[in-house]
Amino acid sequence: MEKRENVARLIESLQEEDEMVRVQAMELLGEIGDFAVDPLIDALSSPNKYVRRGSAKVLGDIGDSKAIGPLIDTLSDDNKWVRRDVSSALSRMGTEAAEPLINILSDEDWKVRGAAAWALGNIKDSRAIDPLIKVLNDENGFVRGGATWALSNIGGEKAQDALKEVSKGNGSYTKKVASNYLNKDD
Repeated sequence: MEKRENVARLIESLQEEDEMVRVQAMELLGEIGDFAVDPLIDALSSPNKYVRRGSAKVLGDIGDSKAIGPLIDTLSDDNKWVRRDVSSALSRMGTEAAEPLINILSDEDWKVRGAAAWALGNIKDSRAIDPLIKVLNDENGFVRGGATWALSNIGGEKAQDALKEVSKGNGSYTKKVASNYLNKDD
């Protein structure tokens, strides 16, 4: 009972304006570990953005795979900082998060597709190469940029071939990322 109350108090502390209080609460929740996972998952739906951000960060640190689904659901959050922290948390989940992230590369929301692409680039799972190549032609620049960066981070012959095509294109960011990758060995 006492441990549950402590977790609840620490999660409540995530809404403090003082960043140091939030950082300390996140560190303590991370030390508590597995016992904090379920309450942190619940906190992903808090109306407070600091609670959602802190919960995502700690879930990524703990690395419990049961948080992957709820974190993926949170990628559609209205707050870009929450989405960024969720994407980062999913990146730290490793290859277990790869397949669910690959599946949402076709989501109707460009913010979700883009966050998934960036997370996949951090995970570096080669299963993501073909799906990332498909989104190189996405209508949204953030998604294309994430896919380009992800492919350059994953690497390999197939990714390199796709990046050669991107380097010939019009998008300034994607062209730059692809060109930098292709020229890094020169």
